[in-house]
Amino acid sequence: MAECNHDCSSCSSNCSERKPESFLKELNPYSSVKKVIAVVSGKGGVGKSLVTSLLASEMQRRGHSCAVLDADITGPSIPKSFGIHEHATGTEQYLIPVTTQTGLQLMSINLILENETEPVVWRGPVIAGAVTQFWTDVLWRDVDYMFVDMPPGTGDVPLTVFQSLPIDGIVIVTTPQDLVGMIVAKAVKMAEMMNVPVLGLVENMSYFTCPDCGKKHEIFGASQADSVAKEFDIAHVARLPIDPKITAMVDAGQVEQVSGDYVSALVDSLEQDLPLEGEA
Repeated sequence: MAECNHDCSSCSSNCSERKPESFLKELNPYSSVKKVIAVVSGKGGVGKSLVTSLLASEMQRRGHSCAVLDADITGPSIPKSFGIHEHATGTEQYLIPVTTQTGLQLMSINLILENETEPVVWRGPVIAGAVTQFWTDVLWRDVDYMFVDMPPGTGDVPLTVFQSLPIDGIVIVTTPQDLVGMIVAKAVKMAEMMNVPVLGLVENMSYFTCPDCGKKHEIFGASQADSVAKEFDIAHVARLPIDPKITAMVDAGQVEQVSGDYVSALVDSLEQDLPLEGEA
């Protein structure tokens, strides 16, 4: 056997010192992103984009510089939630994200399509490549916390995000239906496979508060958030109501103006679990 030169890239031996190949992609030299949090679910239609928008907006209100990378290429809704309909610009060196009213930086496929209602009919590898480019080719300026709005499931794009971006943790979004346990299990197991911690669980459409009597009604069944969080050892839980006012504000592109403490406790925990340098 030849003497080891400790250069695994040029060696075919499967020895004990061999390190697994990293698929992480480097930011361009003009960008800076400190923490990356992915918002995921095992199925669609549970409100990942809403949760992503609320978390990023709350974190921005606390004085952090935040960004949203919309990885849901075939179903992008982040720009509309923030009232953004303009196109992203760029130079020969990088794309420039669009900035919201409060200073959040956004990048989404809708910001580079000629028409935002144009469907993206691409195969998986092309979609995954676009997500990677949103990380490597965009000028992310001094971002403290980046939130990645993930597509549903555990296919090409989620795998690309987990392998290509330095994900610091995930937030799982669910609803109260009986199949929630299976949904969470898929997301948790994928996070375990990728060695990424689960930072919190958000149960969307958890209840409706009657505007006349103030009583809470669990329209989709009793909440399972706490029991599911306990089963999978998830420390932090948030429950979002069915609220027509939130829906109206999101439809009007005013998600940054949504008031209430819906995700405040979860953001507290994110700040605690992922402190910025010098804030620990």
